[in-house]
Amino acid sequence: MWNFNTNITEHNRQIMVNKSVEVAQIEKEWARRANARFDWEKLKDSYIVRQFKKITHIGIAAMKDESKLQRLNHVMSEMEEIYSGGKVCLSTGDCHALEPGLTRLLATSRDYDLLQEVWVKWREVTGKKMKNLYSEFVELINEAHRDGGYSDTAAAWKSKYESETFEQDIEDLFIQLGPLYKQLHAFVRRKLMSVYGKDKFPTSGHIPAHLFGNMWSQQWNSLLDLLQPYDKESVDVTPAMKEQNYTALKMFQVSDEFFQSLGMLKMPKAFWEHSMIEKPKGRQVQCHASAWNFYNKKDFRVKQCTDVTMSDLITVHHEMGHIEYYLMYKDKPIVFQNGANPGFHEAVGDVLALSVSTPKHLQKINLLKNVVDDKESDINFMLSMALDKIAFLPFGYLMDQWRWSVFSGETPPSQYNEKWWQLRCKYQGISPPVMRSEDDFDPGAKYHIPANTPYIRYFVSFIIQFQFHKALCKAANQTGPLHTCDIYRSKEAGKLLSDVLKLGSSKPWEYAMEKIVGSRKMDAAPVMEYFKPLIDWLVEQNSQDESIGWEDECPMPPTGHSTQLSARFCLIGILTFLTMVIF
Repeated sequence: MWNFNTNITEHNRQIMVNKSVEVAQIEKEWARRANARFDWEKLKDSYIVRQFKKITHIGIAAMKDESKLQRLNHVMSEMEEIYSGGKVCLSTGDCHALEPGLTRLLATSRDYDLLQEVWVKWREVTGKKMKNLYSEFVELINEAHRDGGYSDTAAAWKSKYESETFEQDIEDLFIQLGPLYKQLHAFVRRKLMSVYGKDKFPTSGHIPAHLFGNMWSQQWNSLLDLLQPYDKESVDVTPAMKEQNYTALKMFQVSDEFFQSLGMLKMPKAFWEHSMIEKPKGRQVQCHASAWNFYNKKDFRVKQCTDVTMSDLITVHHEMGHIEYYLMYKDKPIVFQNGANPGFHEAVGDVLALSVSTPKHLQKINLLKNVVDDKESDINFMLSMALDKIAFLPFGYLMDQWRWSVFSGETPPSQYNEKWWQLRCKYQGISPPVMRSEDDFDPGAKYHIPANTPYIRYFVSFIIQFQFHKALCKAANQTGPLHTCDIYRSKEAGKLLSDVLKLGSSKPWEYAMEKIVGSRKMDAAPVMEYFKPLIDWLVEQNSQDESIGWEDECPMPPTGHSTQLSARFCLIGILTFLTMVIF
């Protein structure tokens, strides 16, 4: 799998598919022996029962028809290859892959029509090409999980959280944070209207999806240059990094030093020798950042096409957090070499990034020169963090709402794109900049869809990382507002975090949660505490805005500024409607 992701060829793809089937056969045999030789459910030792449960719940490896299992792996690799090979050629004559070309362009350009062209064409070269594959994939993976005893794939995914109230719990958290998101959305919409003109925005209150500086509108921190309210030194240290000749290697070394400052483990020699931290020339690779555990207690790697930006510096800490987790639980039985729940794994690097992002920490590592402790600087900083953390929440929530409805059969292939935009318009308050139809498959333009990576883990992470942050700040004897805390060099904070990471998944996640935060529940209160000054400021800024929020239904794209692309999608929409009427 590593070879395919770092050198995408048909040869490597075939090897990966064959090996995946071999691994599935081994897992299936382990499960068979465990069930045949032991009446393990009646054992009194909960630790041993937990091991047996993980040995026998083997995911898609449970699929009985091996030819279908091989086809499932083929389909997944084909979708990933479509995504990885996506390249957009613009009307300017320039052609770009997603990383770093399209990502940089979206982050820096303020040309409405160019951004729209990038947005549409990326979806043409990725999602649109894999829709039929995805519908086949859904049938196959559902069959695999049904063979494993689950009603569908969604049920298998949700079982990882070991909670009968999981769906209700995350819905309650989302509702709790909704007012903060709506205040941020209203502020951003008003600012973007002043840049692009009100006529570019639908009257329903939605924001066109291509204007956020991000291909999926999931995080908005690339808009900081437009949105930062006060004339202070920017907390985006990308220019300082470039001025100081930062490299990908330097960024990973900075992250490694942060972990070591907490008394945690340094990266092993194999990490530096085998990781892919820059995009190689001369071969096609999967650039989506990821961390890898080879389960031999010594080989741990990161794959990332690192760009020298502050955003990627945060991503580096995120991926290094995964590696640190791997290192901490490497001596546990293999079935326990995982996070307490999937959200825990995503939260580890991010909780350190909450410290790394603070102005006082950036000053410590010489990326900020003049740190002023006043309300205006605080608002600038918290807004930058909200554009990352709060902006993400509805996207993190709705991704798997869409997939769960697809896996359950509620949403058939004929409604994939309609359901996708229903959720995005309803929860995010964003809308497509041009007409979309069922000829499109916009979910497939996001890596985690073709890669079959569950996504609710990121929503969970964005909640619990603030719980972790508050607990670690207390252990570090930090005083003052939560958003100013930097746990750098605190061995006490490092020990508290390490003790939880060493557990892996050997205990239910509520146990691990209680060990670090003193409570067994996910709680959005630390998020609200962190952003309280910004919430008050946003409410004041938006006090004269009568249009906070948006309608649930998707609007028609704004008229009067349609490009040829917009016109084409309008024509598709009209033809689709006429077809429905006639037939």
